[in-house]
Amino acid sequence: MNPISTQFFAGVAPQWIAAGCFVLTIALYFAMKRVYASAKKPWLTPFIVVPVLLIGLLVADHIPYAVYFQDTRWLLWLLGPATVAFAVPIYHYRDLMRRHWISLTVGVTVGIVAAVGGSLLLAKLLQLSPDLQRSLLTRSISTPFALAVSDKINAPKELTALFVIATGMCGMLLGELVLAFVPAKTRLARGALYGASCHAVGIAKARELGGEEGVVASLTMMMTGIVMVLVAPLLPMILPI
Repeated sequence: MNPISTQFFAGVAPQWIAAGCFVLTIALYFAMKRVYASAKKPWLTPFIVVPVLLIGLLVADHIPYAVYFQDTRWLLWLLGPATVAFAVPIYHYRDLMRRHWISLTVGVTVGIVAAVGGSLLLAKLLQLSPDLQRSLLTRSISTPFALAVSDKINAPKELTALFVIATGMCGMLLGELVLAFVPAKTRLARGALYGASCHAVGIAKARELGGEEGVVASLTMMMTGIVMVLVAPLLPMILPI
C-alpha cells in the first residue's frame, strides 16, 4: 500500500470503505458502459474493465474482500431478479417461441451436452481436482442458475462464479470470430449460440446484433439454466466427477 493510501484508509472505518466500494463499483460500471457504447471495442466492455480495475484497487490498497463484499453483496442478489426480467422480451416474442420450439429445444439440449461434455473432457485431460471439475460443469449458464447447481453437486461457489465470468468474457471477445467460421446465418441460430454458450454476457452481445437475436439468446439462456438445475442431482450419478 502506498503512503497516501495508508494515511487515508487508516482513519476510515470499514463500513465507510465498504460504502465507497459500492459507489465506486456502480460509477465505474456506468462510466465504462458509456465508453463501450462510444468506442465499440470488445476489450472496453464493463464486464472486463470494471473487474480488472476493482481487483487492482483492492490489491493495491490491501482492502479485504470481506469489506468490499459487505455492501456490494446486494449487487449479487440482484442477479436473480435481473435474470427473471429477461422474461419480459420473451413474452413480447412468444410467437417466435411457438414457431421455433423444436429448434430451440434441440439447441438447448445440444448446448448443454456440448458444454458439460466439453468441460468434463477438458478437466480430465488436464487432470484437474474434483472441485475444479464440478465447478467447470456450470460455466455456460447464468450465475444464479450456476450457483444453484453448485449447491447440488458440491462445487465451490467461488470457483463456479469465476468460471461463469470467464466464460462470459471469452464469449463476448470471441463470439463474432466463432460466427465467422460457424454456419449460423439465421437470427435464431446466432442468438441461440450466444445464449447457450455465454449466458447474460452473451445476451448483451446478441442484442447488438438485433432484437430478435437478443430475445432468442435470453430464451436459450433461461431454458438452459432451468434444465441444468433440474438435472443437477443426476450429474454425480451419471458423470465421473
